[in-house]
Parts: sequence; C-alpha cells; structure tokens
Amino acid sequence: MATTLNKAFPDLSKLEPLGGNNYKCWSRKLLIFFEQLEVDYVLFNNPPADIVANSSNAANIVVADDVANKKFEKNNKTVRRHLFNHMTNLLFDLFINYKSAKVIWDNLEKKYGADDAGKKKYVVGKWIKFQMVDNKPIMEQVHEYENLTADVLNEGMEMCEILQANVLVEKFPPSWSDYRNQLKHKKKNLTLQELISHMRIEEANCLKDEESERLKDKMKSLSLNSSKANLMESSSTFVKDRFKGKQKKGHVKKQNYFTKPEGHIQKSKGPCYVCGKIGHKAFQCNQRQGQS
Repeated sequence: MATTLNKAFPDLSKLEPLGGNNYKCWSRKLLIFFEQLEVDYVLFNNPPADIVANSSNAANIVVADDVANKKFEKNNKTVRRHLFNHMTNLLFDLFINYKSAKVIWDNLEKKYGADDAGKKKYVVGKWIKFQMVDNKPIMEQVHEYENLTADVLNEGMEMCEILQANVLVEKFPPSWSDYRNQLKHKKKNLTLQELISHMRIEEANCLKDEESERLKDKMKSLSLNSSKANLMESSSTFVKDRFKGKQKKGHVKKQNYFTKPEGHIQKSKGPCYVCGKIGHKAFQCNQRQGQS
C-alpha cells in the first residue's frame, strides 16, 4: 500500500477533453496514467475466458479464474470511467453504451489515430504559422515550438534537428533580430537543443543588461534629484544672504540733509544795531540800505 501511495501520477486535471484534434497527446497521457495504475492491460486484452474443469486441479483453476475476472471487471470500470471523464459531451454520448474499455479505445484509435492527410496538414500548418512575440517569456515560446515540432514528427514526417533549429531562428521576435543575424553569420550549424542552450545564455545576458540599465537610470535619477536639491538649497541661501544684506543696509543712519554745509555764513545771533531785530547783521539790514 505504501508503494502505491508513493507513486507520482500524471496530473489529469489540466488534460484537455478529447475532441478529435488532440487525440495523440490525450491518448499518451491517459496511457501513462493507466500504466502507473497497472490497469492498462484491459485496453489490449479481452476478459479472461472461463476454463472448463477437466482435471483434478479444476476447482483451484476455477477459483483463480474467478479472481482474475473480478479484477478485470474492476479495472475495466476504472479505465472506462477515466475515458469518459476526459471526453467532450458529444463523444460521451457516442460511447456511453459501450461497456468494454478496450472496445472504446479501439474505436477511438480507428477514428482519430489512423494516418490522415488532413491531420498532417493541420499540424504542419500550426508549426509553420507559429511566431514568437516580445510580450511573452522567450523560453516559454521555445517550449511551445518544441511541442509543435514533436507533433509534426509524430505524424511520420522526418526533419533533421538542424532544420528544426534554422526554422526556430526565423521565428525569433523583433527584439532578437540582432541575435538572429549573429547566428546566421556563424559557420557551425546548431542542432535544436544546442540552439536552445545558446538562447538560454542569451536570455540571461539580456536580463543582466536590462537590470544594469535600470540601475544606471536609477542612479542617474538620484544624481539629478540631488543636483536639483543642492541648487535649490544654494538659491535659498543666496536669497537669505541678500535679504540679510538689505536689512543691514537699512540700519545705516540716514544722511541729515538739514545739516549746515561747510563754508555757509552763519547767521548772527545778536540784534541788528540799525533796526534792533534779530536774524541779520547791520550791513544786511534793509533799513540801512534804504538810507542815503
């Protein structure tokens, strides 16, 4: 029991229901699953035939056959249930009346597994139309191309790995155009797996360059912000110093324009001896000037 629990079974939760075009992938995944459950034999064998008792050991043989029949019936139900669970409703309705998992499997193989020129054209068309883009991870798209290539090969069409690699080069996204040109100038022909290894290295280098550019831009932005801050601080200091200078100049004692300039004739403080009035001297007196 512990051994059974420790087995790693394929995850069938994401398996696309059989609709026709995906038969080969669908059948392989289910077959691997049945093999790990050790029930795949019901797909290729008929139920155990009843054995006629014709010897002294007949009783034992009948008992053993009965156990095998019960085991086969149980495993047949398990396989049949999984087949139905991973079909479209249309196929489910078509095969629901079949009780034998083997009969269902054989009919599906005849219907979808036989060589079909139309299907070959379909998988080749998907492989040719595939094109990589810049807005998806590069290695994820490479894996998709590998699957499409495998579909073409599984249809019996031969294709060397150098051709597979050269076709992939032509499907690079626009941002990889420089790398495509570099590969075209190389004398050595790469296989598909060698090309994929080179692409992983190139992708890692591109990520490093992008990170370096982001770091440079960040440092440049920080330096620019620092320069602006210093400029604003210097401008603020200049304004403050200038304002202080104006304040100091404002405290300078204003010139008294009412002070007497040098060389000015001072007015006499005593009375004029001609008219007796104060404010002028005798030679400036009008009364004196009016005298003959």
